[in-house]
Amino acid sequence: MKSEDLIIHHTISDLYEALNLPISQETEFTIHFLPEIHPQVPFTSPTFRAEYYSFVFVKDGSGTYTTDNQTFTTAPGTVYFTNPGHIKAFQLNTLEDAYIITLTEAFLKEQVHADVFDEFPFLLAETVPPATLSEKEFAPFERCYLQIYDEFHSDSAYKYKIIGNLFVALLLRIKEQFWSDFDPLDEGDRTSAIVKAFKQNMEAHYRALTFESHGVLFQVQDYAHAQNLHPNYFSTVIKSKTGKSVNRWIVEKTIAEAQSLLTNTTLTAKEIGYRLGFSEPTHFSSYFKKHVGVTANTYRKSSPS
Repeated sequence: MKSEDLIIHHTISDLYEALNLPISQETEFTIHFLPEIHPQVPFTSPTFRAEYYSFVFVKDGSGTYTTDNQTFTTAPGTVYFTNPGHIKAFQLNTLEDAYIITLTEAFLKEQVHADVFDEFPFLLAETVPPATLSEKEFAPFERCYLQIYDEFHSDSAYKYKIIGNLFVALLLRIKEQFWSDFDPLDEGDRTSAIVKAFKQNMEAHYRALTFESHGVLFQVQDYAHAQNLHPNYFSTVIKSKTGKSVNRWIVEKTIAEAQSLLTNTTLTAKEIGYRLGFSEPTHFSSYFKKHVGVTANTYRKSSPS
């Protein structure tokens, strides 16, 4: 199947509606008990492209999942995650006790950690193999995700901030257990390396922007030149490997950073626009409203304090 023919799902609810297994997802974060949404197994999904992070914890079950033509087996005690932009499919053979967490980059930046990719660089990886843990090793993960599940179904006004902190603990467990020495640049073939370098260059650039009072927002040619590549070739690689154009990546990253700054700082919308490379406040205001649907100030007022 050609990548351009794949159905792209931006949330897990998109996927399950397409599978006639409707589930709700009202926010940029969700957690589900998998047997509730897959009461009938075995089950085989179609091939699709996901535009969200997913973390799966299989305490009791078995199956396989395929990411970008690499197939991995899951068994009791398996922990694995996939990042946005990948071509995926999965098969569930047995399923007794398993949970899936999905979230967006905006949620990671707003509620988890403003510098989440510095602290957890494996989140920039293209494909990370799963790990199957002993019962003793799996237990701390179970405690974390069950706390997250309980909080997700609570009525607390601070629910997402609490979840964000609990998710930091979960990421630290992942990093400590089997990805403490993970280096995304050691992974994959030449085109994979281009994607990974692009993601790291983008992260470094936005980190620099947010710490400076004025900067210039990088465009396609800037990221291409950083790797000594022709912009057309660079754009083709990024589009074919991730399913998104470089410009789409830039838009989503800019909006995620803007949302994080609106939520986590007292900078005015004008100051945030300057930080993110907009020469005029009106340009940032119209850009934000175009892609988010509300003004920056309205977004700030609606964010949990």
